[in-house]
Amino acid sequence: MKNILVLGGTGFVGMSVCEKLVERSGGGDGRITVPTRFPNRAGHIQPLPTLEIPRWDPHDDAQLDRLVRGRDAVINLVATLHGSEAEMRRVNVDLPERLGRLCAARGVRRVVHISALGAADDAPSKYLRTKAAGERALTRSGVDVAVLRPSVMFGEHDHLMNRFASLQKVFPVMPLAAAGARFQPVWVDDVAVAIVRLLDPLRTERLVECVGPNTYTLRQLVELAGRWSGHPRPVIALPDIFGRLQAAVFELLPGPPVISRDNLDSMKVPSVASGRAPTLEALGVTPRALESVMPDILGWRQGPARLDPWRALARRR
Repeated sequence: MKNILVLGGTGFVGMSVCEKLVERSGGGDGRITVPTRFPNRAGHIQPLPTLEIPRWDPHDDAQLDRLVRGRDAVINLVATLHGSEAEMRRVNVDLPERLGRLCAARGVRRVVHISALGAADDAPSKYLRTKAAGERALTRSGVDVAVLRPSVMFGEHDHLMNRFASLQKVFPVMPLAAAGARFQPVWVDDVAVAIVRLLDPLRTERLVECVGPNTYTLRQLVELAGRWSGHPRPVIALPDIFGRLQAAVFELLPGPPVISRDNLDSMKVPSVASGRAPTLEALGVTPRALESVMPDILGWRQGPARLDPWRALARRR
């Protein structure tokens, strides 16, 4: 498949997916289209060969139809983790429903869709309920769909390990809600490889759980982020009522909250493999451990390595 549409390709996961798609094509005659509402935010993928980055309104059906037309496959990475249930439904449910309808009408051969571990109609959070509804809307469209359900993803630009490393650089202690929540973190590049492999029309997997080799509590992840970044802080587990109060305060601050009350509801469901679906190994991917990736990524924040970005700018070694 050479003519690929990547929705949400300018985000954290999309950056890795675009790189893997270009690697697969060898920079040849493949066509990879990555539409975005904000082309000025796509600078990190613009140097990649064979990429087209048109402006796109995700709520315009006519634009989506034009983008879908003539594609071999579509990858949908678009999702929102925050907002009201209506806002989440608009992105996590309505877009997959529209995408499935248009892909079926235009004869798209394969759709690869990113969901989330724990997605279920009776899940405790709006996010997980809308992700389940989005899966269902897309799969019942009749198009050939492969769904990936990742645990929390880590990598150079992640919003978990990097954020908690930054917070521990500033604060002397880390008050933490849902400290006992369990995760099986997966490297974003491993997920990207899995997405690209599922473009193969001969693959028969329809649901894949993307997890790493080890399970951690949120407290353990925060402690590791502090240690690897050189700013370890005491972690104070908050009782549920104070954790929800902290999250409510975060929701009032500008920008995406560090943690929201709906995030806390999501964390009531362990983000670990269920044992009822194939995992990355079924696609020939051996997942990397957190310890083999993040110490190097977070380590530049400490010691002589913290000066490396400035040396690069000065063109000295």
